[in-house]
Amino acid sequence: MSDSSPLPPARLHPEAELARAALSTPLLSRAARLARWAGPETRVDAGGGLVDEQLPAAAETLGLTGDDAAAYASEAWRVAVDTGLVEVVDEEAGTVAAGEELTLLTAGSPHDVLAVWLTALEAVVADATVPDLDGVVDALDDGDEVDFASLGWDPEAEADFLDGVLANLYLLTVREDGPGEAPVPLPALAASMIVPSDMGEPTNDVLEQVSDAMMRLDDQFRMLEPAGLVEYQPVDEALMADADEEPAAPVDETDVARYGMVRLTPLGVYGLRARLLEAGFEAPAVGELADKGADVLLDGTSLFPPGAALAETEQWLSHREPLAAARELLAAARGGDGGAPLRRLRCQQALSLVGAEAEPALREVLDDAELGGLARVWLSERGAPDVPAPSQDLVFWLTIDTVAAQLQAEGNSEELRALVAGLAQQHSGFFATAWRVEHPATADVLEAMGRLHPDKRVAKEARKAAFKARSQQGY
Repeated sequence: MSDSSPLPPARLHPEAELARAALSTPLLSRAARLARWAGPETRVDAGGGLVDEQLPAAAETLGLTGDDAAAYASEAWRVAVDTGLVEVVDEEAGTVAAGEELTLLTAGSPHDVLAVWLTALEAVVADATVPDLDGVVDALDDGDEVDFASLGWDPEAEADFLDGVLANLYLLTVREDGPGEAPVPLPALAASMIVPSDMGEPTNDVLEQVSDAMMRLDDQFRMLEPAGLVEYQPVDEALMADADEEPAAPVDETDVARYGMVRLTPLGVYGLRARLLEAGFEAPAVGELADKGADVLLDGTSLFPPGAALAETEQWLSHREPLAAARELLAAARGGDGGAPLRRLRCQQALSLVGAEAEPALREVLDDAELGGLARVWLSERGAPDVPAPSQDLVFWLTIDTVAAQLQAEGNSEELRALVAGLAQQHSGFFATAWRVEHPATADVLEAMGRLHPDKRVAKEARKAAFKARSQQGY
């Protein structure tokens, strides 16, 4: 994933709701309970971890039982230290005290709580990339030098792989044509990192790599679920019963679920967006433009998918009076630069959400060369009286402007192909007039029509018209 192009905007839940979810995660709630349990008698080792003698009491405090209780308690304590919920006050004596961050969980703002949770999340994500280090611990106990290469572990590559998987899961979740909040099959997520996009049928070697990646991800998502990042249905252990035999390919939806299913929680969307922003990606969120000017709104939503653009515009309008909003939108839609047609299209879409109170603003621009066309459309759609008929020049200018905007927004989409075919069919002699339109995008639009029109004869007419338009513009 490139960090140079913006991701689709995320629809975040309110911070208060997300903070409540963060506080209820096993990850943070256990760490907070141990921070409150710790006292003058609590002792830690040189690394800040609880000494072995105190792990049973810590596990009891957390209500943990079983063989893994001490390990879970140790992990919760380490999260408490990493997040500042607990502070080591004397390293030599191994004594601790409640950290400043602990008060934020009860007296801080929702944003404060989420900041603590994000710190805890980073620690867990880092842990998830570390393999079973029992052999490493034994080697260290024996005083031997550890060869990480012999373990098949490249820390940087492992971190990059998990980051890539989480970024792909985020993209699938926020994309309007993706599964959204529906769970994603683990094999598909693993394949998104392994199988080249231009590969037809994956080779056996690639399939084996996907299978290995699935097993790593299965362990990692089991670790990430208690952090509240994901909801995870693990791989059915029966599929792995025979270590010498590759699991059979799934045959239906029920069978697919046995291979693991994962979905981001609303808290997970918030967390991954924060990590992507920290990594330098442009990861917008719906609602960020609500307090900005109309120029920022129209430019900012220019590449948003339709649903996100609508949601962002609705929030922007909810903060303004209809008439003032309409005037601001119209003023921001003017211009002859390359992005102006799409701004006007977004303006027209925004104005479709404004009520009759905005009518004076539209009448004010009826004589405007750039806005008069969309003003007539708006007024006519609402049955307003005394709407002047557009001149032929205005009709053609608006047509060029609209197609230019659609080219920016959608590229060579099927909808645009249909629009191009319809225009040439409805207006006899369209190209004979269109090349004369004084619009900066005229030549580009006619070239695109020549490229997109299914009829070769009409396409040739469009290309000839584009040539004339370029000649007229002095190119």
